Amino acid sequence: MAFTIYDASIPMMVRMLQNLSSILDKAAAHAAAKGIQPATMIESSLAPDMFNLARQVQSAADAAKAGAARLSGEVPPSHADTETTFDELKGRIAKVIAYVESFTPEQINAGGERSITIPARGEPHVFKNGGDYLTQFLIPNFFFHVTTAYGLVRQQGVEIGKMTYLTGV
Repeated sequence: MAFTIYDASIPMMVRMLQNLSSILDKAAAHAAAKGIQPATMIESSLAPDMFNLARQVQSAADAAKAGAARLSGEVPPSHADTETTFDELKGRIAKVIAYVESFTPEQINAGGERSITIPARGEPHVFKNGGDYLTQFLIPNFFFHVTTAYGLVRQQGVEIGKMTYLTGV
């Protein structure tokens, strides 16, 4: 059996979103144990011009839902960026996991042959096929936001490591 666009996208994004949800659980527990206001962690950023933790989680979720939608030929659904608590962020992750899991392998693999256009800084950026979109944009963008969210949580003193990132444990 050949390795497919679906195999390289949906299961990986679901797993990493589940791991990100687990990281948020650990962040919430850390905040409670140390008497830290959750908003302090959720609003933290690595640099003044970077997204905060909430926006990194939202962006990771957005990358997953938009990626699945674009590969399948659908228009990505819109979610308001209104989450301000760990539970709300975890709810968004759960909603996106359910959405991306609703696609069949056939729907996602069909994107391998068609061009995909995304907005990039107000201009359309065209990928000649779904494979290029997946490897040149979707996967790097998705992991950028998951990794940055992990880094923000770690920066706040939460005792997590590489295995938490990779397995959620």
